[in-house]
Amino acid sequence: MEPGAWGNKTVVTEFILLGLTKNIELQSILFAIFLFAYVITVGGNLSILAAIFVEPKLHTPMYYFLGNLSLLDIGCITVTIPPMLACLLTHQCRVPYAACISQLFFFHLLAGVDCHLLTAMAYDRYLAICQPLTYSIRMSRDVQGALVAVCCSISFINALTHTVAVSVLDFCGPNVVNHFYCDLPPLFQLSCSSIHLNGQLLFVGATFMGVVPMVFISVSYAHVAAAVLRICSAEGRKKAFSTCGSHLTVVCIFYGTGFFSYMRLGSVSASDKDKGIGILNTVISPMLNPLIYSLRNPDVQGALKRLLTGKRPPE
Repeated sequence: MEPGAWGNKTVVTEFILLGLTKNIELQSILFAIFLFAYVITVGGNLSILAAIFVEPKLHTPMYYFLGNLSLLDIGCITVTIPPMLACLLTHQCRVPYAACISQLFFFHLLAGVDCHLLTAMAYDRYLAICQPLTYSIRMSRDVQGALVAVCCSISFINALTHTVAVSVLDFCGPNVVNHFYCDLPPLFQLSCSSIHLNGQLLFVGATFMGVVPMVFISVSYAHVAAAVLRICSAEGRKKAFSTCGSHLTVVCIFYGTGFFSYMRLGSVSASDKDKGIGILNTVISPMLNPLIYSLRNPDVQGALKRLLTGKRPPE
């Protein structure tokens, strides 16, 4: 902290992240665990991307969105975990103010795109199952690109709004953040100016980035469930549900952890429970996504096997 321009007022120039533990021996163990998780997550998502790229059977809208989701998962975990690994390695975590604000922006940007991309994937399943005759027209390449662009634009506006709102707050000290990455609630706790507007923006952001997409996903799958139940063949119902099962599992994991993190607006105090939820958001969810989609999907399994063995896909 440095003296400011007004008397004895101090201005925070860096934050100290407490991380997950102060125990030096435990930090070494956590470093190995999270390094392994990072490598597995990046490797798994890159494998999904490679399988989608080389397998003609996977050149469909559903896998186009899945490929984008894999890119986002790589981005989300890269924004948070490598800096945490550096802190665990050096046994200290001093983050410059600008780096902290940048991490906050990119995390909310990527996580926000994730929210709306899951919504686009639910819409894709709705069109595929409920409107099969017009599916190829309604989900053309132009529509796919437009949906991804809209997801990115909404998330960019949300992330930029929160980042600007945090950057105008006064941080006079203390500068110790009880978390392993820079996020809104723990930073709010350290501000020496009013966070009333930030709380309102967080509520509005949680509504547009969490509640509204969840409503759209629920409505889409209500229509999908109704359409599937009208299918006479048990095999047909099983096939229709199998294309939705992986996506629903990812939605439950992603939104379940997200709501715990950001819907507790009555309390901005950080705690060890928040760190656990943060691990679910930043590590577990991105790591599980490629496993969920590969384990439940024979097309992806076949593409990955051909990719690993070097066999060419069938014409």
